[in-house]
Amino acid sequence: MKKENDLREGIISITSKGIGYIRTEVTDKDNDIEVNPQDLNTALHGDTVSFTITSKKGDKRVSGKVSEIISRAKTNFAGVLEQEDGMFFCKPDDTKMYTDILIPKEELDGAKIGEKIFVAITSWKDSKKSPLGKVIKVLGRPGDNNTEMYSIAIERGFVSEFPDVVEAEAHAIEKKGITEKDFVDRRDFRDTLTFTIDPDDAKDFDDAISYKKISDDQIEIGVHIADVSHYLQIGTELDKEARKRGTSVYLVDRTIPMLPEALSNDLCSLVPNQDRLCMAAVFVLDKNAQVKSEWYGKTVIHSKKRFTYKTAEESINNKKAELHEELFTLNELAKKLTKERFANGAISLDQEEVKFVLDENAVPIKVILKERGDSNKLIEEFMLLANKKVAERMSVDSHGKKLKVPQGGVFVYRIHDKPNTEKMESLALMLKGLGYKVTMKKGIIPSPELNQILKDFEHKNEKDTIHKSIIRSMAKAVYSTKNIGHYGLAFEYYTHFTSPIRRYPDVMVHRLLQDNILGKQIDTAKWADYEKVSIKSSEQEKRASDAERASIKYKQVEYMSSRIGQSFVGIISGVTEWGIYVEEEETKCEGLIRVRDLGDDFYVYNEKKVELVGQKKKKKYKLGDKINIKVKNVDGVKKTIDYELI
Repeated sequence: MKKENDLREGIISITSKGIGYIRTEVTDKDNDIEVNPQDLNTALHGDTVSFTITSKKGDKRVSGKVSEIISRAKTNFAGVLEQEDGMFFCKPDDTKMYTDILIPKEELDGAKIGEKIFVAITSWKDSKKSPLGKVIKVLGRPGDNNTEMYSIAIERGFVSEFPDVVEAEAHAIEKKGITEKDFVDRRDFRDTLTFTIDPDDAKDFDDAISYKKISDDQIEIGVHIADVSHYLQIGTELDKEARKRGTSVYLVDRTIPMLPEALSNDLCSLVPNQDRLCMAAVFVLDKNAQVKSEWYGKTVIHSKKRFTYKTAEESINNKKAELHEELFTLNELAKKLTKERFANGAISLDQEEVKFVLDENAVPIKVILKERGDSNKLIEEFMLLANKKVAERMSVDSHGKKLKVPQGGVFVYRIHDKPNTEKMESLALMLKGLGYKVTMKKGIIPSPELNQILKDFEHKNEKDTIHKSIIRSMAKAVYSTKNIGHYGLAFEYYTHFTSPIRRYPDVMVHRLLQDNILGKQIDTAKWADYEKVSIKSSEQEKRASDAERASIKYKQVEYMSSRIGQSFVGIISGVTEWGIYVEEEETKCEGLIRVRDLGDDFYVYNEKKVELVGQKKKKKYKLGDKINIKVKNVDGVKKTIDYELI
């Protein structure tokens, strides 16, 4: 620790209660710097700030005070326009935005009281006063599906509409189409069996598998990926826009694409019975799924079949089904690849996902769990293989020796750091409370033990909670030109090569791989730019993930809003001193039962065992308990659900 009053920098996180926590590279891992609301000095969630230490007493958390805002993470907010005492203000939707935004009358831009608006903070120098802002856009009526979805997206920086110049470039490329000239210097796979496997509601297909039997012991498998970089030329408005967006966003009822539909749903989509341009990783595998040879380069394909996960599953299991032998063989190889991954220390982090069935007005009428069968895992495993092998190709020499500098000088990796030891200790404490003993090595629960824990809880009520807790204990995977490996997958080298329609880093990887194939070296002056785009893409990915989760939460709340008073079975997913969080068993809609609504006893929170205990009757509520609940209340503005015990 530095001396008190020494100025230092960090990124601040704000809780819904308005308390800040700052972590820096030199912060004690067990102690983020706590900042009381009165010491925030206008700092908002995610801001980079300079601060001083104000107190450090005994075992208590170190306190700090924000001195200056170095850079804002966000200055635009969605919320509802309200009026009080003649003053107009925006009440933000963002629960981490702890203050309203005052809007001068001349900055309302036609907005009416009660409407949802998108505002920009124009000035905020005095933390004792509210920030001033102006209306950028009127979003619509709160509670309207389009308004709410648009609000979720725009607040995180995503909009569906593309600038006219970008659309014009995309349409010009679409009009030109694919010509014989495009086939030059491409390996022709049009006569090789090729097919796609995707969800039944997929609109774009950016990966295809080619299959060719070489001998009884060897199969040639090609992972063909839409050659987006062929169309996305550096310096074009199309490329600038894709780079800025960084990713496609998948909300419950819509997709906000990274590329205009003229590319994403047409020329770059590997639809059946059409010639398509690809970048490919082609492997010859033996019966044990060991790679005997590999090839990388540009290809042209002609997909013969579009499988959904469901139809592919049927082909795997039915000997009389179309392409059964090919899919069955691929599935057996995929299982061997999976087994090898876990033997090397990979962690099983597949989570259950919900899918909404919407009516014509986008109102959820049913919530179902997405199924993950062998066909899903088959595709995933070959995508992982391609990603890993492309990264290895760019990082080691022909003898398997690690290169000091990647091929071509620079490369974009997908990296995943080791878990945070503080979070791992919290996880171990929670597991101990459930009666599960774990061993720690250098502050981390070993991967094989985490997998065993997941296996042990597979058919128990606590399964989802344990899964989420393990995921929360993990670091976030990000993009970087500096490789540290991928902890969760147990890969020394890993990248993202397989989804350039929806991820900009994949486009960069395609370009770098092609330059390497052609023997080009990247100018050292451009290396820093690749790292800059990697950081930006990681930030955009985080925002997109936040938007996706927010849209799911909105639909869950909307679903339960028409079921107030109805009874359900729930699983306790969280226990706190203020109540228990309960996840409805079928739909995964999570809500809170407050301590005051638990009945005729006084309940005390036991942190060690993660449970609430009644002081008179000794009734306990702990993680994984199955209870009968009733929907008490739903708050559409705060996106919360309140349950009560039956």
